[in-house]
Amino acid sequence: MNPLIDPIGRRIDYLRISVTDRCNERCLYCLTENHAGWMPRAEVLSDAELIAIVRAAVSLGFKRFRVTGGEPLLRAGIVDLIGRIIAFPGVESVMLSTNGLLLPALAQQLYDAGLSSINISLDALDGAAYRAITGGNIEPVLRGIELVRDIGFPSVKLNTVLMKRKNENEIIPLLHYAASKDIAIRFIELMPVSSTEMLKDNIFLSISEVRKLLQLHYTMVPLDEHLGSGPAKYYHLPELGATVGLIGAMSDLHFCDQCNKMRLTSDGKLRPCLGNHLETDLMPALRPSVNQPALQELFLSTLAEKPVEHSFREQFVPLRGMTAIGG
Repeated sequence: MNPLIDPIGRRIDYLRISVTDRCNERCLYCLTENHAGWMPRAEVLSDAELIAIVRAAVSLGFKRFRVTGGEPLLRAGIVDLIGRIIAFPGVESVMLSTNGLLLPALAQQLYDAGLSSINISLDALDGAAYRAITGGNIEPVLRGIELVRDIGFPSVKLNTVLMKRKNENEIIPLLHYAASKDIAIRFIELMPVSSTEMLKDNIFLSISEVRKLLQLHYTMVPLDEHLGSGPAKYYHLPELGATVGLIGAMSDLHFCDQCNKMRLTSDGKLRPCLGNHLETDLMPALRPSVNQPALQELFLSTLAEKPVEHSFREQFVPLRGMTAIGG
């Protein structure tokens, strides 16, 4: 099968699938000017519709899939759904992004279903700071991290979204925590996906500032290999034995050069770029019945419009919250 190639020659083989727009907590990301509540259940793709989309994607050359949300582990039957995607012929890898709150209950089931890669959001290590950002309790998240490490998942990463005055004092403690667990941690710049407020100087914290902070304390040795399917630039910190990834959608001018992904929202919209309003509605090819050739054509026509780069630096005004798009 010939690989899918976008208009500027990037190979596209990675689909991020949002299975719900719901979160466990009333978190900072949800409490924005654009969050108007959760979508009705009838608007969310069914398991059968999601599998039909996976079938269409695989037939076109997609090999890697990430299950996201909102919080994907809130979806009823999520373990079975992930297992079905893993078992689908032609799928090479399935990954999960989660806030970790439900991992104590579901980690073993996910592992038994064949899941090998988990990214866990951890925006602070201090309980009060974590609560201020997410509205939740950090204890089940830490238990979940311990559990997935003990179970033996082949790939576990921690994701920390950088927020000035919210968690900049948490960077070093988080780094030490990740190193102690032998888990890679990634520091991620805020993007104006949920609110334009995110880019104000009193909120936005760049990866260049984080890099300078780390270089004050540690040697940063660039790593050539990619530890996943994303845009992170990884470094080894030999003094700690730590692996750190930096993701800078705003400050890295080459952030989109190697983009290999498209996104599917939980209500059936296919997005070729996170930082662009272009969406293709797949529902006409799914309801009242699945039309596989039509699904394939919608994928191809959407790919043909994939932009060269995101629009976050161009006075981007978000129309959907991050929980509705998928992380």
